[in-house]
Amino acid sequence: MTTALITGATAGIGAAFARRLAKDGRDLVLVARNAERLEATAAELGKRYGVQVETLTADLATEEGIAAVEERLRDAERPVGILINNAGFGNKGRFLSVPLQAELDMVKVHIEAVLRLTMAAVPGMRERGFGGIVNVASVAAFVPRGTYGASKAWMVSFTQGIARDLGGTGVRLLALCPGFTRTEFHERAGMGTSNIPSWAWLSADRVVDEALRDLARGRTLSVPSKRYKAAVALGRVLPAGSLGGVSSKAARSYGPN
Repeated sequence: MTTALITGATAGIGAAFARRLAKDGRDLVLVARNAERLEATAAELGKRYGVQVETLTADLATEEGIAAVEERLRDAERPVGILINNAGFGNKGRFLSVPLQAELDMVKVHIEAVLRLTMAAVPGMRERGFGGIVNVASVAAFVPRGTYGASKAWMVSFTQGIARDLGGTGVRLLALCPGFTRTEFHERAGMGTSNIPSWAWLSADRVVDEALRDLARGRTLSVPSKRYKAAVALGRVLPAGSLGGVSSKAARSYGPN
């Protein structure tokens, strides 16, 4: 079984990927900023599923953090067959109310880190003739949503473009675009969620199950659940301005992961 490397691996969708892939018998490399939480997660998964779990403490908003993960992905003696680019965060507030550095950190994590880690992982995967990369984007990629939505839209376009470039190599890429998912995402961003109806929520485990199924089928885009598939289809055909008001208000109070 191939080793999977997961960024943002100790909570939410990243943790759900870690559980599912460990259950499938895959060894793991878990990447996150909190070393104590990483070690606890690794110990729990290793004990429960009997797999080898390596930890790598790294902040992908920093040059040092990205470089450390790049180095691990390029290690030919310990190949990584699955890369889950899951690390990410949201900022609460309108444009100009969010500090510039916070916006730049988001671009660093959502765009630069995804680009560089994908470039670090693909050569080895292509040489071996197999591999999978899942870039965790969002349904916000399909509606006007400031830096968050723009960075997720980039992720979708990048993933699908690279997937075409790598056609026939055995390396598959998937952009995962979940809607509202029960994770720590909104709490960390200081976003209230009381006005989101219960039917809108997905579980992280469901998101991961659908993503891995779509990756196995060779798809390049995964939007979990019929309701969010319909929302994305609508967002693609309606004029961008028609969703701008709703999206702007959402950015101040809550946001999809």
